[in-house]
Amino acid sequence: MPPIFPFTAIVDQDLMRRALVLNAVYPQIGGVLIRGERGTGKSTAARALAALLPEIEVVADCPFSCDPDQPATWCTLCKERAAAGETLPRARRRTRFVDLPVSATEDRVVGTLDIERAIQKGERHFEPGILAAANRGVLYVDEVNLLDDHVVDILLDAAAMGINVVEREGISFSHPARFILIGTMNPEEGDLRPQLLDRFALCVDIRSVHDPAARMLIMERNLAFESDPEGFYEEWRPREEALSRDIARARELLPHVRYTRADLAVIATMMAEIRVDGHRPDLVILRTARANAAFEGRTHITDRDILLAAELALPHRLRRHPLQQVEATLDNLGERLAEARAQIAKKGGMNEEMVCEEEVPPAEKKTHVEVETGEAPSSQDQQRPRNPVFQQVPQWPSEGRWWEGGAKIKTGEVFTPRRLTTPLDRLTRCGSGRRSTTRTSQRRGRYIQARPSPGDPSDLAFDATLRAAAPHQVQRRCSGGPALVVRSTDYHRKVRVRKMGNLILFVVDASWSMAVAERMEATKGAVTSLLTDAYQRRDRVGVVVFQKNGARLVLAPTNSVSLAQRALQDIPVGGKTPLSAGLQLAYEVLTREMRRRPDLMPLMVLLTDGAGNVSIGDLPPQEEAHRIADLFPQAKIRSVVINMEHEAFDQGLAQALADHLQAPCYRLEELRADTLLARVRDELDRIREVRDV
Repeated sequence: MPPIFPFTAIVDQDLMRRALVLNAVYPQIGGVLIRGERGTGKSTAARALAALLPEIEVVADCPFSCDPDQPATWCTLCKERAAAGETLPRARRRTRFVDLPVSATEDRVVGTLDIERAIQKGERHFEPGILAAANRGVLYVDEVNLLDDHVVDILLDAAAMGINVVEREGISFSHPARFILIGTMNPEEGDLRPQLLDRFALCVDIRSVHDPAARMLIMERNLAFESDPEGFYEEWRPREEALSRDIARARELLPHVRYTRADLAVIATMMAEIRVDGHRPDLVILRTARANAAFEGRTHITDRDILLAAELALPHRLRRHPLQQVEATLDNLGERLAEARAQIAKKGGMNEEMVCEEEVPPAEKKTHVEVETGEAPSSQDQQRPRNPVFQQVPQWPSEGRWWEGGAKIKTGEVFTPRRLTTPLDRLTRCGSGRRSTTRTSQRRGRYIQARPSPGDPSDLAFDATLRAAAPHQVQRRCSGGPALVVRSTDYHRKVRVRKMGNLILFVVDASWSMAVAERMEATKGAVTSLLTDAYQRRDRVGVVVFQKNGARLVLAPTNSVSLAQRALQDIPVGGKTPLSAGLQLAYEVLTREMRRRPDLMPLMVLLTDGAGNVSIGDLPPQEEAHRIADLFPQAKIRSVVINMEHEAFDQGLAQALADHLQAPCYRLEELRADTLLARVRDELDRIREVRDV
């Protein structure tokens, strides 16, 4: 195996490293999600963590790495072997690092029927999947926000339950699935649903290092590693081994880390005041605090442990969706904790010590060694990590942290429009998307049923194919041949469903004419309202703005509606109305995306008063805009025009433009009713009928 960049050589990013180490100490914390921009060391840190983990003892020939000393956690196969009186062989090996590809299917993740064995021997046998390989190891999911939602659901369910139960294709099988789950994502490429975000126990938002000296150090270490990987690793080996030993010691100490009922009350009070949804954050904070205390060599949790745990457990739980304004922040966590501690002290009777032995899995206890019970650690010891790798534990400064917000530009009233429902079930599509459940010809998606496919073995439905072949075995079987004979006439292929989506391009008029009577504020409010629907339906969105003498693409098509909202807030207002330039750029963006993805369902939402007064050629502004508008229906691009002109001064320019676009035209007031979005739904249905793929 080629050398891996040492975990201890990573510069800065202390909070990320601490979150990873705490999950290594106590995998039942529930994993960590690392969000950050490109090139910030997310993947490097995840891979380096696995190299730190100590060797584990396994059943030598078990594909699920079962622990020979913990029969309660064995897979079905190991239980059957033990019940038959077989002595299970032992072996020691390094902790596995399993990388889940973005293209992974449900079958590949959970496991499926071993078709080769079924055909050759006529036996139903389970073929392990990615969850089996990751048991007692590290499961790394890069770009987790790009995975199909149902695959992410499966991963997080397995991580929470610690077991994978497979009931499919005539197979009933279960095996342990305890792993350290590490997910990384770039927020610019889209968001995870809040329900999925909450299932990640911890979350760290990381940014590029801005200190020049630290950036120089990053370059020096990377260049040294590239020129001599083995020599560089040998230089850092003592620190790597020291951290590995500390993780092993912390695992042994963890069952003995105690807390009081007052600690529970403090955590519960803080979470209630912050108004975090659900009870998972409370449990995550307690587990993380215990892991941090164990890592620092203490048998009692302190307020410092709770504060660190809260900073790791709450960043992704303060808003229900990306467009929601954060009401609570964490910059005063210390004050909240002190107030909670004072309230509880008045009540009294909550100082009995407790130890949460039942939370620590048996596999963690079996290697327990006697814990020293000498003098309690000093206050100085409690304020710094035991391991020299971490020079300081992340603090809570008043600025420069993830909860800070930028300057806000006023946005008009936001309302909830009717959803853009798009019944696509009757279509077979080739691409991805999430607007509504639809059948897909890709080998991705949830398997719901099988259909005969004589002669076509692609995406074979093994269960249905074997059932179709079974009645003919008496006639087909011959002496010395396979136990099961399958012919091409027996083939059945899987029918899968996925969520399909659209590309919605918002084209916003930001000229002076739109600044009159606060119409720009109303425009921003309207787009924000439509973004809410796009987020819920997992649509891709983009933003084009035109003003002064030209147009610009302020946000390329993306799955991140939060980026669209930020781009909208930064739109300047003023200048002339280059309507032609806005339409031309929108047409170029949409047609380019359609060439890249022929199955794309594009929709332009144009917010303007239609009063263009700048040309990009020799034609008069309005005539030029109308000619460009004629190109949209010819390219099968559907549009919706929202007339932002005041009704008392309306000259019919927006309606004339809509006529050339062959699009419905509505006023802002009508956007609040069912009529506009119902009409948008009809427009999307029409384009699907024309472009049935």
